Formats: sequence, structure tokens, C-alpha cells
Amino acid sequence: MCGIFAIFSSDGKAIAARCIHGSKHTLRELAYRQSGRQRHRGPDSTGVVVVAEQGVAMVHERLRIVGVEMGDQPFVSDDGNLILVANGEIYNYLELAAQIAKRRGGYKPKSDCHVILELYRDYGVDLLQHITGMYAFALYDKRTKELLLARDPIGIIPMYLGEDTAGNIWIASEMKCLVGVCERVETFTPGEARFGRVGAMRRWRHFEQPWMQQLPTLACDLSLLRTSLESAVRTHLHCDVHFAALLSGGVDSSLIASIATKIMRETNPDYKLKTFSVGLRNAPDFEAARQVAKYIESDHTELIFEIEDALDGIRDIVYHLETYDVTTVRCSLPMLLLARYIKSTGIKMILSGEGADEIFGGYLYFHKAPNYQEFHEELVKRVQQLHLSDCLRANKVAMAKGVELRVPFLDTAFVNYVMNIRPQDKIPGELNTFTNEHKTRMEKYVLRAAFAEDYLPDEVLWRQKEQFSDGVGYAWIDSIRRVATSHVGDEEFALAGERFPFNTPTTKEAFYYRCIFEQQFPGESAAKTVVRWVPRLDWGCPEDPSGRAQAVHQNKEAETERERA
Repeated sequence: MCGIFAIFSSDGKAIAARCIHGSKHTLRELAYRQSGRQRHRGPDSTGVVVVAEQGVAMVHERLRIVGVEMGDQPFVSDDGNLILVANGEIYNYLELAAQIAKRRGGYKPKSDCHVILELYRDYGVDLLQHITGMYAFALYDKRTKELLLARDPIGIIPMYLGEDTAGNIWIASEMKCLVGVCERVETFTPGEARFGRVGAMRRWRHFEQPWMQQLPTLACDLSLLRTSLESAVRTHLHCDVHFAALLSGGVDSSLIASIATKIMRETNPDYKLKTFSVGLRNAPDFEAARQVAKYIESDHTELIFEIEDALDGIRDIVYHLETYDVTTVRCSLPMLLLARYIKSTGIKMILSGEGADEIFGGYLYFHKAPNYQEFHEELVKRVQQLHLSDCLRANKVAMAKGVELRVPFLDTAFVNYVMNIRPQDKIPGELNTFTNEHKTRMEKYVLRAAFAEDYLPDEVLWRQKEQFSDGVGYAWIDSIRRVATSHVGDEEFALAGERFPFNTPTTKEAFYYRCIFEQQFPGESAAKTVVRWVPRLDWGCPEDPSGRAQAVHQNKEAETERERA
């Protein structure tokens, strides 16, 4: 995983040198300077290709994960006409490379993303129907002056598009590269592609599925569910560097760690997966994570942090995240501390459990869903907004420290399968369709039931959802809310609607984050790239996004019963 940056001239002609802060920059200097704002994403190398006469500059900040020796970008085709900068991982690249080699009589990819360039030669824009993975890329054809831009279906990999006053198009993995030089910025939509010359690009969705529009009717097959997730994890394990797994103690990250361990032990029975947890001393998640680590015999590390150390990073985390969403800021600070620690151990890739709550309906507020239709529609909305919340947080926090994070639950094929399961099999708190008994059914029941044998301790497999920002220690949210609120006076907050007419903050905590964001990313278009994560107020849920705010949340100290298959 890396960082990409590009500038494309509005008329396909050379771009004059520009003055910024009193200094005059050539196109190459400008591109290198602006891309430098995201150089943390690619600490291993920086590559630059400039087509000066056509006003094109493309930069790649590389984190070497696959194809360590040969994979530095930008990639240039053998004839020199095609240029590619790509960020992400193409999980089926070995199969694709074999097909290319068969067609051409030989081909050895320089890295996983190199197949994008070669597939474009064979299929043009239809290459998007062949690749599977997490990605964002820009490909330029010098002969036709056309460019192809695309982002993966879920939006695991970030990408922003900007336009300056001259109509030139700017592309970057992070918005900070565009603010100050582009008068308009936008989030590139997941599952979208654009192709053509600047100013005449056509747009289309390269990922459209029936579950996006229709209520699914497919009954859940627990055996198929299990093998599908195992297959997704297997595809995400290919890399040329040491890797580890996040282990919060929740069922999602615990399952990923357990499955990865089983797969690795197929060829190495003594394999020990490195796992990491973070929290305040005596955090709710720690005990559960220890149980899992003992069960799967992982090489486990706990990072205990102090509240003051995390609070020091509020301004930094808003800058890295490029959002002012309350729940995203809250849970990202502990994760930033953990990412920094993991990088210090030499690990460059980590597995995580993001996405399970969105596709299975795991958030506690889903217990309030009034019917199957609204439950499914809320799942669809959450999946389509993952790039604005969990994917944004996971990617940018890990990459802030030069660590790649992979999310097997969001494997495209697995998402399609789970989202096609009928809502009555996934909705929490009502009829158990597997026993036909009316009992309280906990969230993500089918996921837990699919792995009920020999994967996790029962205490963890059937543990209630604990959102990450709660699980690191209940005192964390209480403290960050109190500190953020203390920075905002009553009179100042009373004018929130005048200062921020768009996405007006409704709490002092939200107001504080918004002020920091505005200082770092001024302008209305930057503010409009943010969508706030809140439970469904019209379902009777409280506005505060903390899982503890939901009525179904059970006290850690209380005796609770878990329904088991």
C-alpha cells in the first residue's frame, strides 16, 4: 500500500511554473512538493515521472510489501506510452499474470499492481472486470492524452480528486495534497471509474450488485459462510514481508487472527502469528484478547497507553484522518499509538476485522431496526459509506506510520455473498431462523454460529459487541469528550450554526474537532467530504455514537447469558 499523486493539464499542454508562498516551482517540483504531504504513506521510495510537454506529472510514494525488489512506481509500459501509479493490493494478480503470460508467451509481473498496466493493453477500461483487491489508481496514455481513474468497490483505499482555477485535474491518496492549490476537492466514489481527456471524461460504476437495490432472499448456509471467509483470509495473506494481526478481543479481529493462524500452520505447524492489542490499563478488551491469544497460541503484545498521551494527538489525528467525525476521531487515537508501536517492531502489514459490523449488522443500534426492509437498507448505507468511516480510519491511521492494513471481511466476493443473505437471518434480537424459536438473538449471530467449533473460546465467540473506542477503556471516551468540550465556550457554541451552516456540530466535542479541521483543511468543498457517523435517530437511538449509549449494551460486570447454536 502506498500513496499516489498526479497532475493532468486541462488542455494536454505544458503547465507554466507556479508560485507558491513566494517560490516559483516547475511542474516536477510542484508535484514532488505536494505529494510530500503524504510521504508517510510510502517511506521506502518516491518515484516521479513527468511528461512536461503534455502537462502531466505522476508521483508514487512506496511502501514495499509485494515485489519488494522490482515494484517501484510509476510503472511505464515497454513502449513508453502508458504510465501508471497505483495504491493497494491486487489479490488475484498471480492468476492474472499467468493468463497474460499464456497470451503473450511470457510475462513476469514487477509487483501485484503491475498487472493493471498490462491488462489495460489487452482490455482497455474493461480491465476493471478482471482485478480483485483494494486499489486506487491513475493510468495515463501519452498517445491519446486519455487517463483512467478507478477506485475499489468498497473504498478501502482512499482517493481524492481536485480541480484548480485553470481546470487542471489533481489526484491524491490524501486530501492534504490538494488543499491550498485546488479550489474544489471531492472524494472519489468507491466502485467508480472515469476515462477520457481532462474536461471530457465519462463516469460509470464498475461495481453494481442486486443487493444494492433489492431485498435479498438467499438463506444463509453456515458452512458456505465459513469457507467463504476462510478463502478471503487466504487471499489476503500474500506478501513478501513480515505481517501481524490486530486483536481487540472482539469476535471480528479474533476470527481473522484464528483463521490466519490455521492457514499458516498448513505449511508450518509451529507458526506463531504476531498479534497486538491496545488499551488503558484493565481495558475490557484486554482479557478477551488474552483468551484468544492463548487459544490460538499467538505471539501477543499489549500496548497500554495513558489518557494524556493519546489526548496530545488530537490535532495530529484530525490532520491524518481528514475528518471531523466524532466517532472516527475517538477511536483513531489509540489506534495511532498502536500503529506507531507496530512499525517499531519491523512489521509492515497487519490484518484487521473492519467491515463485519456493516455487512452482518453488528452495531448495537441494529437491535432497534423496525423491520427487515429498513434493516437491510441500513446495511447497504453503511457499506456504501465505509470509505467515510471505518475504511478511512483504518487506512489513514495505519498509513500515517507506514503500515499496510488489510481487511478480509471486505473482500469483494465475501461482501457480495454476505450482503445477498436475507435479512431475517442476520437481524439481531428476533426469531432464530435456525431453530424456529423466539429468543433474543445477538448481533452477528450467523457469523458466530458458522465458527462455533474449534476457532475461538466460547467466551469470546459469544461476547457482545464492544466498539473499539469503548473497548480500549470506558474512561477513554469520557476523557476525550470532557477535554474537547472544555475548549468550547457556551457563547461560541451558540453560534455554531452561523459558523458552520453545513454539517453543523450538535455537541461541543464535535464543534472542537470541526474547528481543528477547518484550520487544517479550509474551504466548503473540503468540509463536504465528511459524513458524520451516527446511529439511526428515527429508530429511537441516542445521537452519541458510543456503543455504551445504546440500551442493549450490557454492563461489563453484569451476568449475561449468550444464545448458542
